[in-house]
Amino acid sequence: MTQTLINIAPQPIANFVFAHGAGAGQESEFMNVMAQGIAKHNITVIRFNFPYMQLAQQLGKRRPPDRADKLLTHFTGVLDELDKKLPIFIGGKSMGGRMASMLLQDSIAKGCICMGYPFHPPAKPEKLRTGDLLTINKPVLILQGERDTFGTRAEIDTYSLSQQVQLRYLADGDHSFKPRKASGYSLDDNLTTAIDSTVDFIHSAIKKETAICVK
Repeated sequence: MTQTLINIAPQPIANFVFAHGAGAGQESEFMNVMAQGIAKHNITVIRFNFPYMQLAQQLGKRRPPDRADKLLTHFTGVLDELDKKLPIFIGGKSMGGRMASMLLQDSIAKGCICMGYPFHPPAKPEKLRTGDLLTINKPVLILQGERDTFGTRAEIDTYSLSQQVQLRYLADGDHSFKPRKASGYSLDDNLTTAIDSTVDFIHSAIKKETAICVK
């Protein structure tokens, strides 16, 4: 049984499996704020640590992420253990979001939410990681800081992504949505926008599927 951290919604209408980024685990401040905020809107949030992060915490020192195939296998294992009575959505922060988008097409998930998508390594815009986002035919929401070094708004606007990919930019935000003080925007406002956008995306996806089933 995979160890998970669950924020149970008061009246859940969906489950959101939320994967962490490369450098911080399921209990990072960002993960906590987002999970708690989303769960208040009747969406239960399930978090987990990838194996390398579990080992890093046991050893008390940082470790690099495992290869994508190992990460995807673990992510799939988490989904396999879920109760399937409610619609399932997947997503994550940075690397976790990328793994979710790679998994989405052939998974049981109805859609995917990526927070701070790592479109390319910082300062290496030529090394694009858009692959699956070009042809995916399930709904995807990407929440991205406007000046994220892993993909700025100006860069992303030139990509030919699938029509199923929705983009929501966080004002002057960096990779964790934090704006510069001089911008006049606040991190709290950007995090609230990210939470609200995630909730709206999940609710909308459920409504669309329900309408199709009724037809």
